[in-house]
Amino acid sequence: MKRWFVADVLPLERDLERYLARHCRARDDVIDLRQEVYEHAVAAARKGLPLNTRPFVLTVARNLLIDRARRAKVVSFEQMADLDELNLPDLAEADRALTARDELRRAMAGLDQLPPRCREVVRLRRVEGLNIRETAARLGVGHHTVERQLTLGLRALANFMLGGNARIERKPGLAPRRKRTP
Repeated sequence: MKRWFVADVLPLERDLERYLARHCRARDDVIDLRQEVYEHAVAAARKGLPLNTRPFVLTVARNLLIDRARRAKVVSFEQMADLDELNLPDLAEADRALTARDELRRAMAGLDQLPPRCREVVRLRRVEGLNIRETAARLGVGHHTVERQLTLGLRALANFMLGGNARIERKPGLAPRRKRTP
């Protein structure tokens, strides 16, 4: 947590202060709000570190500015105009897009870790949307093989997405089948 704060949050201090200064009149308010943003950001990050720190910190600042305006007994028209300016749906949308792009890169890296046949089955079934029969026909294997490879591949991919190594771990019921010899 401390490493994240020092490496990712503190370098944003100048941007954060500029952002707060645009919406606060007094310099002391900017400093107080900056500290409050840091406190809220650290508290929220304890539940899970954000993938994109800058939009996260600026969203925390925006929410604190809105809360402060709500608590104020008298709100000037200028402040109301400033609050309208704070409505930043594109910031949240940009954060979601960056997160989705990161997850896609991670999924593609996990897919690359799978054995060739398993990777091809997952790609054909989940990316190209082929059904089991079409996948089996294209690869020249049986539909049971496609089902088994898909199960193993998706399990390994999920493991990779959760920080694992994408190794295929076979359970007793999923041991490789041996060819019968007459």
